[in-house]
Amino acid sequence: MCARPISVGKVRRLSGKARHRARTPGAPGAPIGRTRHGRGPADWMMEDSMGLLDTIGSPADLRTLSDAEMVTLADEIREFLIEKVSATGGHLGPNLGVVELTLALHRVFDSPHDPILFDTGHQCYVHKIVTGRKDGFDKLRQKDGLTGYQERSESEHDWVESSHASAALSYADGLSKAFELDGRDDRTVVAVVGDGALTGGMCWEALNNIAAEDRPVVIVVNDNGRSYAPTIGGLASHLSGLRLQPGYERFLDESRKVVKQVPVVGPPTYAVLHGVKSGLKDLLAPQAMFTDLGLKYVGPVDGHDIGALEAALRRAHAFGGPVIVHTVTRKGMGYAPAENHEADQMHSTGIIDPRTGRATSVAPQDWTSVFSAALVEAGGRRGDVVAITAAMPGPTGLSAFGERFPDRLFDVGIAEQHAMTSAAGLALGGKHPVVAIYSTFLNRAFDQLLMDVALLRLPVTLVLDRSGITGPDGPSHHGMWDLSLLSLVPGMRVAAPRDIVRLREEFGEALAVDDGPTALRFSKGAVPEDIRAVERLDDGVDVLFRAAPGMGPAAGDVLIVAVGAFCGLAMDTAERLGRQGIDATVIDPRWVLPVPESVAALAARHRLVVTLEDNGVRGGVGAAVSDALSAADVLVPVQHRGIPQRFVEHASRGELLAEFGLTAQDLARTITATVAGMESAPGLDTTGLSSGEADVSPTDDVTSTPESD
Repeated sequence: MCARPISVGKVRRLSGKARHRARTPGAPGAPIGRTRHGRGPADWMMEDSMGLLDTIGSPADLRTLSDAEMVTLADEIREFLIEKVSATGGHLGPNLGVVELTLALHRVFDSPHDPILFDTGHQCYVHKIVTGRKDGFDKLRQKDGLTGYQERSESEHDWVESSHASAALSYADGLSKAFELDGRDDRTVVAVVGDGALTGGMCWEALNNIAAEDRPVVIVVNDNGRSYAPTIGGLASHLSGLRLQPGYERFLDESRKVVKQVPVVGPPTYAVLHGVKSGLKDLLAPQAMFTDLGLKYVGPVDGHDIGALEAALRRAHAFGGPVIVHTVTRKGMGYAPAENHEADQMHSTGIIDPRTGRATSVAPQDWTSVFSAALVEAGGRRGDVVAITAAMPGPTGLSAFGERFPDRLFDVGIAEQHAMTSAAGLALGGKHPVVAIYSTFLNRAFDQLLMDVALLRLPVTLVLDRSGITGPDGPSHHGMWDLSLLSLVPGMRVAAPRDIVRLREEFGEALAVDDGPTALRFSKGAVPEDIRAVERLDDGVDVLFRAAPGMGPAAGDVLIVAVGAFCGLAMDTAERLGRQGIDATVIDPRWVLPVPESVAALAARHRLVVTLEDNGVRGGVGAAVSDALSAADVLVPVQHRGIPQRFVEHASRGELLAEFGLTAQDLARTITATVAGMESAPGLDTTGLSSGEADVSPTDDVTSTPESD
């Protein structure tokens, strides 16, 4: 197929014999319901309207369509997703892979009467489209726009909204129990769970309970062989085994010779053949893993054949008890740049050119890549350094380490609890494990960190990516809890690097610790410019700014204790304060927990202390500084400035920080007002602080009251 140019608008589908074979019921070589795949946008031309898609406002509209129209609709939805997600960023690959599956679910089940729960939720875009939210995709994952996950406030069709993996089956178990107690055996709960999520232990805890009773729960396994990276572990091997029987392999061997010779389209087509059920049903008998639990099993089913999917789902629905429907899908289906993207089939993208799938701008150096290089360097120096990831080697920066030291990288699947205690075992065996996970997923492994690592005083280093405000992924992805949690752990030492130099430095210091756990936290996005210290104190605290260079590091009106990437914000704030006649000192503790002793000594020679952290305002560094000052009998008021202690909605990082008053303008204004209210600083001028900038006031959640004994 020759590539054709593409213009702005709607994708025009193929015509002629190829179109007839793809859509005509009974056409030779084109099973009913099987959509086209393996094409890129360059194979299409654009039109002005979406055709069938414009007629879909609710799931009920799907039930009026013919088989051929369903195939057409699936193509239109893929075209819509490519156009919209290319412009906003989002989880493109996962949603392209579940188009037919989502349509079949909404044709067979009566949502919201029958709840449809998407585990993790990043694959719910098609669900949003067919439940009346298509027009909101221009603001997908943007402030005041559609969320990238299920969101109960958006639609009655969304029952849950957490986007942490492996939870949907437990939700389903509880819902089915509630319906049974109400005598509503006419309601079926559907949980869509990926094979990657099934590597999480919580899924198996739920399956154990679901199988124990005869409640109507349909569990759809969306098996695409990947979560973020290829799915690993015994479960993945078993699922693969269902598709790798000798007869199946003989069929594929013959197909391989022909299909793989076709450039571009060949490899994706061959990969899809691994999931085709047609004609191979008798070869795919091994089902003991699920049936031994007491669950009925249907599958494997071709996840891109709407007719086959509907037949399997109707069978499961009619059974009336717990059923597993095993579907085999291809992540990125129908979009060649995604299908051929080796790393993760465009699991999550920024803004891209829909023609090529390439980013429209060059991304600046980010924290993750700096850590990745530092880890590889450390691994080259020390053979005891090993790395652990929970199914995310690429996003957490471990891929390069794995390529260099493949026997020292351990991907444990979506199993943060196991990752932490496995790290403890590695430490007991004389290794120094580096556990790299997103900050928000640390919550899942807190007990293991506390009781299996810290209690034993084991040298395990945590690297917490995406700390603080992460932006468009919303409340379940903001890493605003880690400092509060880690402050509770005895013997825990936490560093928050402010720039590239400090990240490398503090990571090296963490690896040198051999008598307890350490953690490094950094935010999502670009690394700021290096900020050199004016002075480093004996306990490692960096003095970054002082109003009068000749007056020493410990005299002035305000001491700003800045954490990590907020050091730049603190510097800008101090400069603004200086223009208002307020002497400010800015320090970076570097190792923010426990609080270094010199912080209390510095605070004693200032009239106000302001802590600035990319964490919830309760229980983090601010609270620890207050405790340290109290213990040292330093009676200086402390203001804690950070993220409001609530579930924070999705928006860009900059928009949210401005909303919370975490800008230099707003911080300078509120600090000036506080100092002006003190008896020793009369007549300070608070006007002119908003010159040339938007006037954004801090929320009540952020404004704190001074603390004293």
